[in-house]
Amino acid sequence: MNKYLLPLVAVVILIPILILGLGSDPSQLPSQYIGKPAPEFDLPTLKDPEKRISTANLSGEISLVNIWATWCAGCRAEHSFLIKLSEETGIPIYAINWRDNRPDALKWLAQLGDPYVASGYDEDGRVGIDWGVYGAPETFLVNANGHVVFRYPGPMNPSVWEREFAPRIAELNK
Repeated sequence: MNKYLLPLVAVVILIPILILGLGSDPSQLPSQYIGKPAPEFDLPTLKDPEKRISTANLSGEISLVNIWATWCAGCRAEHSFLIKLSEETGIPIYAINWRDNRPDALKWLAQLGDPYVASGYDEDGRVGIDWGVYGAPETFLVNANGHVVFRYPGPMNPSVWEREFAPRIAELNK
């Protein structure tokens, strides 16, 4: 009889936990940097390893930081929208190419277009870890003071932009 009791107790305990998990929104993953300065970083650029991109690039104007990789299906899904966004909004989009292969990433941008002011090359993923990245794509809204205002995990698209980013940017521009 005891061999049936332990699995039954485990199931009774796990069912409420699983039900709670089904009701949670994965886009609401927390970020420790909301309202705080963007994490310090200094990376070689993707296109030219002799040039650098750093946290200093994020000061002075509202900007976006997009975490992307060529192996990421969601990154491919959002890419054409990011190109449109970079052309229409005037908001600079900086990128961190995360845990990727440089030749693949350069080929990707050559074929699909480059919406980024600059892309930092984070080959080992350490900067992504510092930013608290769970996976690509993720996009961060950074204010003119270099503070993280918002983080969105997942592919960017017009509805996400209008619902999540546009109101926050309008507020920052007041």
